[in-house]
Amino acid sequence: MNHPLRVGVVGAGRVGAVLAAALRSAGHSIVAVAGESDASRARISALLPGVPVEKPTAVARACDLLLLTVPDDMLGNVIKTMTDAGAIRPGMYVAHTSGRHGLAILAPAADIGAHTMAVHPAMTFSGTTVDLSRLSGCVFGLTAATPADRAFAEALVDDLGGKPMWVPEEMRTLYHAGLAHGANHLVTLVTEAMEILSAAGATDPAGTLRPLLTAALDNALDHGDAALTGPIVRGDAGTVAAHLDDIRTNAPQTLASYVSMARATLDRAVSDGRLLPIRALKIKNLLDAAHPGVSPVVELASPKNGPRP
Repeated sequence: MNHPLRVGVVGAGRVGAVLAAALRSAGHSIVAVAGESDASRARISALLPGVPVEKPTAVARACDLLLLTVPDDMLGNVIKTMTDAGAIRPGMYVAHTSGRHGLAILAPAADIGAHTMAVHPAMTFSGTTVDLSRLSGCVFGLTAATPADRAFAEALVDDLGGKPMWVPEEMRTLYHAGLAHGANHLVTLVTEAMEILSAAGATDPAGTLRPLLTAALDNALDHGDAALTGPIVRGDAGTVAAHLDDIRTNAPQTLASYVSMARATLDRAVSDGRLLPIRALKIKNLLDAAHPGVSPVVELASPKNGPRP
Protein backbone atom coordinates (compact mmCIF):
# COMPACT_ATOMS: atom_id res chain seq x y z
CA MET A 1 0.00 0.00 0.00
CA ASN A 2 1.37 3.45 -0.92
CA HIS A 3 0.17 5.14 2.24
CA PRO A 4 -0.86 3.96 5.71
CA LEU A 5 -4.57 3.44 6.32
CA ARG A 6 -6.76 4.07 9.33
CA VAL A 7 -8.23 0.60 9.85
CA GLY A 8 -11.25 -0.34 11.95
CA VAL A 9 -12.19 -3.93 12.72
CA VAL A 10 -15.67 -5.16 13.63
CA GLY A 11 -15.44 -8.66 15.05
CA ALA A 12 -12.32 -9.38 17.08
CA GLY A 13 -12.54 -13.11 16.56
CA ARG A 14 -9.67 -15.36 15.59
CA VAL A 15 -9.48 -13.89 12.10
CA GLY A 16 -10.12 -10.21 12.80
CA ALA A 17 -7.62 -9.77 15.61
CA VAL A 18 -4.86 -11.53 13.67
CA LEU A 19 -5.42 -9.60 10.43
CA ALA A 20 -5.51 -6.34 12.35
CA ALA A 21 -2.22 -7.20 14.07
CA ALA A 22 -0.67 -8.04 10.70
CA LEU A 23 -1.86 -4.76 9.17
CA ARG A 24 -0.49 -2.89 12.17
CA SER A 25 2.89 -4.55 11.63
CA ALA A 26 2.74 -3.46 7.98
CA GLY A 27 2.49 0.18 9.06
CA HIS A 28 -1.24 0.80 9.14
CA SER A 29 -3.02 2.37 12.11
CA ILE A 30 -5.68 0.28 13.84
CA VAL A 31 -7.89 3.08 15.11
CA ALA A 32 -10.62 1.04 16.81
CA VAL A 33 -11.98 -2.46 17.15
CA ALA A 34 -15.34 -3.92 18.18
CA GLY A 35 -15.52 -7.10 20.25
CA GLU A 36 -17.80 -7.92 23.16
CA SER A 37 -17.01 -11.44 24.37
CA ASP A 38 -14.37 -12.22 26.95
CA ALA A 39 -12.43 -14.17 24.32
CA SER A 40 -12.48 -11.19 21.95
CA ARG A 41 -11.32 -8.81 24.68
CA ALA A 42 -8.47 -11.18 25.52
CA ARG A 43 -7.39 -11.32 21.86
CA ILE A 44 -7.51 -7.54 21.59
CA SER A 45 -5.36 -7.23 24.70
CA ALA A 46 -2.82 -9.77 23.44
CA LEU A 47 -2.64 -8.84 19.76
CA LEU A 48 -3.75 -5.19 19.66
CA PRO A 49 -2.58 -3.57 22.89
CA GLY A 50 -3.65 0.04 23.20
CA VAL A 51 -6.33 -0.11 20.49
CA PRO A 52 -9.64 1.39 21.67
CA VAL A 53 -12.62 -0.95 21.91
CA GLU A 54 -15.72 0.76 20.53
CA LYS A 55 -19.22 0.04 19.28
CA PRO A 56 -19.36 -1.07 15.60
CA THR A 57 -20.78 2.27 14.42
CA ALA A 58 -18.02 4.18 16.19
CA VAL A 59 -15.41 1.91 14.63
CA ALA A 60 -16.82 2.58 11.16
CA ARG A 61 -16.89 6.34 11.65
CA ALA A 62 -13.22 6.40 12.71
CA CYS A 63 -11.63 4.51 9.81
CA ASP A 64 -10.77 4.62 6.11
CA LEU A 65 -10.89 0.81 5.80
CA LEU A 66 -13.58 -1.08 7.68
CA LEU A 67 -12.76 -4.77 8.06
CA LEU A 68 -15.79 -6.92 8.86
CA THR A 69 -14.77 -10.25 10.37
CA VAL A 70 -18.11 -11.36 11.81
CA PRO A 71 -19.78 -14.77 11.23
CA ASP A 72 -21.38 -15.26 7.80
CA ASP A 73 -24.95 -15.25 9.07
CA MET A 74 -24.43 -11.94 10.92
CA LEU A 75 -22.75 -10.07 8.08
CA GLY A 76 -25.85 -8.84 6.27
CA ASN A 77 -27.44 -7.44 9.41
CA VAL A 78 -24.19 -5.78 10.53
CA ILE A 79 -23.62 -3.94 7.26
CA LYS A 80 -27.26 -2.86 6.98
CA THR A 81 -27.38 -1.60 10.56
CA MET A 82 -24.20 0.44 10.19
CA THR A 83 -25.28 1.85 6.82
CA ASP A 84 -28.72 2.80 8.13
CA ALA A 85 -27.04 4.49 11.11
CA GLY A 86 -24.93 6.64 8.79
CA ALA A 87 -21.65 5.09 9.95
CA ILE A 88 -20.72 4.02 6.42
CA ARG A 89 -19.81 6.96 4.19
CA PRO A 90 -19.07 7.43 0.47
CA GLY A 91 -15.47 6.78 -0.53
CA MET A 92 -14.51 4.59 2.42
CA TYR A 93 -13.39 0.98 1.91
CA VAL A 94 -15.47 -1.85 3.34
CA ALA A 95 -14.07 -5.37 3.20
CA HIS A 96 -15.39 -8.58 4.70
CA THR A 97 -13.50 -11.83 5.28
CA SER A 98 -16.32 -14.30 4.59
CA GLY A 99 -15.47 -17.11 2.23
CA ARG A 100 -19.06 -17.73 1.25
CA HIS A 101 -20.17 -14.18 0.53
CA GLY A 102 -19.09 -11.85 -2.23
CA LEU A 103 -20.19 -8.31 -3.00
CA ALA A 104 -23.97 -8.72 -2.87
CA ILE A 105 -24.00 -8.84 0.93
CA LEU A 106 -22.29 -5.41 0.97
CA ALA A 107 -24.84 -3.79 -1.38
CA PRO A 108 -26.14 -1.30 1.23
CA ALA A 109 -22.63 0.14 1.57
CA ALA A 110 -21.95 0.11 -2.17
CA ASP A 111 -25.26 1.87 -2.85
CA ILE A 112 -24.12 4.93 -0.92
CA GLY A 113 -20.73 5.05 -2.64
CA ALA A 114 -18.43 2.94 -0.46
CA HIS A 115 -15.77 0.75 -2.11
CA THR A 116 -16.64 -2.86 -1.29
CA MET A 117 -14.66 -6.08 -1.54
CA ALA A 118 -14.44 -9.65 -0.25
CA VAL A 119 -11.03 -10.58 1.20
CA HIS A 120 -11.04 -14.14 2.50
CA PRO A 121 -7.89 -15.80 3.87
CA ALA A 122 -7.82 -19.49 2.92
CA MET A 123 -6.40 -20.51 6.27
CA THR A 124 -7.59 -21.78 9.62
CA PHE A 125 -6.86 -19.47 12.53
CA SER A 126 -6.02 -20.03 16.19
CA GLY A 127 -6.40 -16.34 17.09
CA THR A 128 -2.86 -16.11 18.47
CA THR A 129 0.52 -14.76 17.36
CA VAL A 130 1.21 -18.18 15.82
CA ASP A 131 -1.07 -17.18 12.94
CA LEU A 132 0.99 -14.14 11.97
CA SER A 133 3.79 -16.14 10.38
CA ARG A 134 1.24 -18.43 8.70
CA LEU A 135 -0.13 -15.49 6.73
CA SER A 136 3.05 -15.48 4.66
CA GLY A 137 2.09 -17.10 1.37
CA CYS A 138 -1.54 -17.58 2.41
CA VAL A 139 -3.98 -17.38 -0.50
CA PHE A 140 -6.78 -14.81 -0.18
CA GLY A 141 -9.97 -15.32 -2.17
CA LEU A 142 -10.79 -11.85 -3.53
CA THR A 143 -13.84 -10.36 -5.19
CA ALA A 144 -14.10 -6.68 -6.18
CA ALA A 145 -16.10 -4.77 -8.78
CA THR A 146 -13.78 -2.18 -10.34
CA PRO A 147 -10.14 -2.13 -11.46
CA ALA A 148 -9.34 0.42 -8.73
CA ASP A 149 -10.95 -1.74 -6.04
CA ARG A 150 -9.13 -4.79 -7.37
CA ALA A 151 -5.82 -2.97 -7.14
CA PHE A 152 -6.63 -1.87 -3.58
CA ALA A 153 -7.53 -5.45 -2.54
CA GLU A 154 -4.33 -6.83 -4.04
CA ALA A 155 -2.25 -4.20 -2.25
CA LEU A 156 -3.98 -5.06 1.02
CA VAL A 157 -3.20 -8.75 0.58
CA ASP A 158 0.38 -7.89 -0.27
CA ASP A 159 0.68 -5.99 3.01
CA LEU A 160 -0.63 -9.09 4.79
CA GLY A 161 2.04 -11.23 3.13
CA GLY A 162 -0.53 -13.21 1.15
CA LYS A 163 -1.25 -14.14 -2.45
CA PRO A 164 -4.38 -13.00 -4.33
CA MET A 165 -6.82 -15.42 -5.97
CA TRP A 166 -9.71 -13.82 -7.82
CA VAL A 167 -13.07 -15.53 -7.29
CA PRO A 168 -16.09 -14.57 -9.44
CA GLU A 169 -19.10 -13.37 -7.44
CA GLU A 170 -21.23 -16.31 -8.53
CA MET A 171 -18.55 -18.82 -7.47
CA ARG A 172 -17.95 -17.61 -3.90
CA THR A 173 -20.06 -20.31 -2.25
CA LEU A 174 -18.49 -23.09 -4.32
CA TYR A 175 -15.02 -21.73 -3.53
CA HIS A 176 -15.84 -21.79 0.17
CA ALA A 177 -17.35 -25.28 -0.04
CA GLY A 178 -14.08 -26.60 -1.44
CA LEU A 179 -12.13 -25.11 1.44
CA ALA A 180 -14.58 -26.30 4.08
CA HIS A 181 -14.73 -29.81 2.62
CA GLY A 182 -10.96 -30.03 2.60
CA ALA A 183 -10.15 -28.43 5.96
CA ASN A 184 -13.17 -28.85 8.24
CA HIS A 185 -13.92 -32.40 7.20
CA LEU A 186 -10.23 -33.26 7.43
CA VAL A 187 -10.34 -32.34 11.12
CA THR A 188 -13.30 -34.68 11.64
CA LEU A 189 -11.60 -37.45 9.68
CA VAL A 190 -8.32 -37.16 11.59
CA THR A 191 -10.08 -36.99 14.95
CA GLU A 192 -12.00 -40.16 14.18
CA ALA A 193 -8.82 -41.90 13.01
CA MET A 194 -7.24 -41.03 16.37
CA GLU A 195 -10.29 -42.46 18.16
CA ILE A 196 -9.92 -45.74 16.27
CA LEU A 197 -6.21 -45.93 17.10
CA SER A 198 -6.92 -45.15 20.76
CA ALA A 199 -9.45 -48.00 20.82
CA ALA A 200 -6.69 -50.22 19.40
CA GLY A 201 -4.43 -49.28 22.32
CA ALA A 202 -2.28 -46.53 20.82
CA THR A 203 -0.90 -44.28 23.58
CA ASP A 204 0.04 -41.52 21.12
CA PRO A 205 -2.44 -41.68 18.24
CA ALA A 206 -1.45 -38.20 17.00
CA GLY A 207 2.22 -39.11 16.86
CA THR A 208 1.36 -42.37 15.13
CA LEU A 209 -0.64 -40.61 12.43
CA ARG A 210 1.49 -37.51 11.91
CA PRO A 211 4.15 -38.89 9.50
CA LEU A 212 1.57 -40.94 7.62
CA LEU A 213 -0.89 -38.08 7.23
CA THR A 214 1.82 -35.56 6.35
CA ALA A 215 3.03 -37.79 3.53
CA ALA A 216 -0.52 -38.58 2.39
CA LEU A 217 -1.50 -34.89 2.30
CA ASP A 218 1.62 -33.89 0.36
CA ASN A 219 1.12 -36.74 -2.10
CA ALA A 220 -2.57 -35.92 -2.58
CA LEU A 221 -1.86 -32.23 -3.19
CA ASP A 222 0.88 -33.10 -5.69
CA HIS A 223 -0.68 -36.09 -7.45
CA GLY A 224 -4.42 -36.21 -6.75
CA ASP A 225 -6.03 -39.66 -7.13
CA ALA A 226 -2.71 -41.20 -8.11
CA ALA A 227 -1.73 -40.89 -4.43
CA LEU A 228 -4.45 -43.33 -3.33
CA THR A 229 -3.14 -46.42 -1.57
CA GLY A 230 -4.65 -49.00 0.77
CA PRO A 231 -6.99 -51.98 0.72
CA ILE A 232 -9.75 -50.45 -1.41
CA VAL A 233 -7.44 -49.50 -4.28
CA ARG A 234 -5.85 -52.96 -4.03
CA GLY A 235 -9.25 -54.67 -4.00
CA ASP A 236 -8.60 -56.35 -0.64
CA ALA A 237 -12.22 -57.10 0.26
CA GLY A 238 -11.20 -59.31 3.18
CA THR A 239 -9.28 -56.48 4.81
CA VAL A 240 -12.18 -54.06 4.34
CA ALA A 241 -14.55 -56.61 5.90
CA ALA A 242 -12.23 -56.99 8.90
CA HIS A 243 -12.02 -53.20 9.27
CA LEU A 244 -15.79 -52.92 9.32
CA ASP A 245 -16.18 -55.66 11.94
CA ASP A 246 -13.62 -54.21 14.32
CA ILE A 247 -14.79 -50.62 13.90
CA ARG A 248 -18.39 -51.67 14.55
CA THR A 249 -17.29 -53.37 17.77
CA ASN A 250 -14.70 -50.93 19.13
CA ALA A 251 -15.34 -47.50 17.61
CA PRO A 252 -18.91 -47.55 16.29
CA GLN A 253 -19.17 -43.74 16.27
CA THR A 254 -16.75 -43.70 13.32
CA LEU A 255 -18.47 -46.38 11.20
CA ALA A 256 -20.69 -44.05 9.18
CA SER A 257 -17.84 -41.80 8.04
CA TYR A 258 -15.54 -44.77 7.36
CA VAL A 259 -18.17 -46.27 5.07
CA SER A 260 -18.91 -42.91 3.40
CA MET A 261 -15.24 -42.23 2.66
CA ALA A 262 -14.69 -45.83 1.55
CA ARG A 263 -17.54 -45.48 -0.94
CA ALA A 264 -16.04 -42.27 -2.32
CA THR A 265 -12.60 -43.92 -2.55
CA LEU A 266 -14.10 -46.95 -4.28
CA ASP A 267 -15.82 -44.70 -6.80
CA ARG A 268 -12.57 -42.91 -7.66
CA ALA A 269 -10.55 -46.11 -7.86
CA VAL A 270 -13.02 -47.64 -10.33
CA SER A 271 -13.35 -44.44 -12.35
CA ASP A 272 -9.63 -44.20 -13.07
CA GLY A 273 -9.38 -47.89 -13.95
CA ARG A 274 -7.13 -48.92 -11.05
CA LEU A 275 -9.65 -51.36 -9.56
CA LEU A 276 -11.34 -54.18 -11.48
CA PRO A 277 -15.15 -53.94 -11.38
CA ILE A 278 -15.52 -57.50 -10.04
CA ARG A 279 -13.37 -56.65 -7.01
CA ALA A 280 -15.11 -53.30 -6.57
CA LEU A 281 -18.51 -55.02 -6.46
CA LYS A 282 -17.43 -57.21 -3.54
CA ILE A 283 -16.31 -54.15 -1.56
CA LYS A 284 -19.46 -52.22 -2.47
CA ASN A 285 -21.63 -55.03 -1.14
CA LEU A 286 -19.66 -55.10 2.13
CA LEU A 287 -20.08 -51.34 2.56
CA ASP A 288 -23.79 -51.43 1.75
CA ALA A 289 -24.34 -54.20 4.29
CA ALA A 290 -22.34 -52.39 6.97
CA HIS A 291 -24.08 -49.04 6.65
CA PRO A 292 -26.79 -48.70 3.98
CA GLY A 293 -26.74 -45.37 2.23
CA VAL A 294 -26.18 -43.72 -1.14
CA SER A 295 -23.89 -45.85 -3.27
CA PRO A 296 -21.16 -44.42 -5.53
CA VAL A 297 -22.36 -42.78 -8.74
CA VAL A 298 -20.23 -45.04 -10.87
CA GLU A 299 -21.03 -47.84 -13.25
CA LEU A 300 -18.97 -50.65 -11.72
CA ALA A 301 -18.66 -52.39 -15.07
CA SER A 302 -17.01 -49.41 -16.69
CA PRO A 303 -13.54 -47.84 -16.32
CA LYS A 304 -12.98 -44.08 -16.47
CA ASN A 305 -13.29 -43.76 -20.24
CA GLY A 306 -16.23 -46.11 -20.59
CA PRO A 307 -19.96 -45.29 -20.56
CA ARG A 308 -21.33 -43.75 -17.35
CA PRO A 309 -24.91 -43.41 -16.20
